[in-house]
This record gives sequence, structure tokens and C-alpha cells, in this order.
Amino acid sequence: MIPSPDAPMPEPARGRVPGPADERVPGPADERATGPAPEPTTGPEPEPTADPADGPVAGQAPGPATGPVPAPRSLDARLDTIARHPFRAKFHLRGRDRVTAELSGPATLRWHARDLIAKRLAPAAPHKDGKQTPYRGHPVFVAQHATATCCRGCLLRWHGIPKGRELSRAERAYVVEVICRWIEREVADG
Repeated sequence: MIPSPDAPMPEPARGRVPGPADERVPGPADERATGPAPEPTTGPEPEPTADPADGPVAGQAPGPATGPVPAPRSLDARLDTIARHPFRAKFHLRGRDRVTAELSGPATLRWHARDLIAKRLAPAAPHKDGKQTPYRGHPVFVAQHATATCCRGCLLRWHGIPKGRELSRAERAYVVEVICRWIEREVADG
């Protein structure tokens, strides 16, 4: 019996990795229902468009508010500039925050940074803006104070990202990259 085209795909058995045999291959019954399959096109592949949230794109100038995420070298220069400020220079990963950063790993911390930025910093008018970021309790919080990404006022002053509107995807990606780069440098300095 041939399954209908609208029938759901059977689930693979537990403990088994799905493979080519599990994929549904269109057959003659499908052609009768929908017509012949379209011919594959030949020719040059269209160039993929870059999404600013995916990271830096070669050949494009970095910019915090509009362009792709800057390269680590330019992020390091910006972090060095911010670290010269006496208040920002006080922040380092210590104790539990350092252990959390070392045990969690970069991918987990990046996910936490994205989540925290989306909830606490990205809205046009964040709840308790200026006081929404604790000084410790998570490596991302410490990094936010060290990198001046703790509130919308600091984002405006140090990074040129304006207040009063929701952060764009590119701005969120930039803030996350700044935070993660600072944590990476702190963990490497050991």
C-alpha cells in the first residue's frame, strides 16, 4: 500500500539514527497528484545574503549600531578603551562567577548572554533601566558592567546605541559579542 502524500512520516525506531532509508522519496503517485516534479535549475548559485546576527562578513566595515559584528581585534581595542575607565577596570571574573564561566563553556555563555540581553536590555524601555543588571551572580552580569553594556545609558555613552527604541538584531549581536569577548579574555588571562 502506498502512503498518501499528506500522510505523516513514520518516526524512526528509538536508538536508531535516521538515515536515507527513513526519508520519503516522491514516486509516481505523487506525480499524478501534483504534476511532474520541477526540473532542477542549472547556473550560478545566488550569493547568500548576510544576516548581521550571524557574525562578521569579510570586507564590510564593522559598526556597533548598524553593521555586522566587528572582528575580535577591533573588539579588543574597544574593550581596552573601556577598561581604562576606573569604574570599569574594577570588574574581573572571580570566585563562583569565574568557575561558572570556565565550566559552562563559550557556547552556553553566549546563549545566556543572548537571553539576558533580550529580556533586560533589548526593549525600548527596559524595566528599571540603569539598575537592571546585578553586579555579580553570573559571568554575563559582571561582563556587562565591565564592557558598559549594563543599561541603555551606558550603551549610548560607550557604544553609540541610542535609547528609546528596541535594539535591532545587529545591535543585540554586537552586545553579545562584546560580552562574550570580554569573558573569553578574562578566562584566558587565568
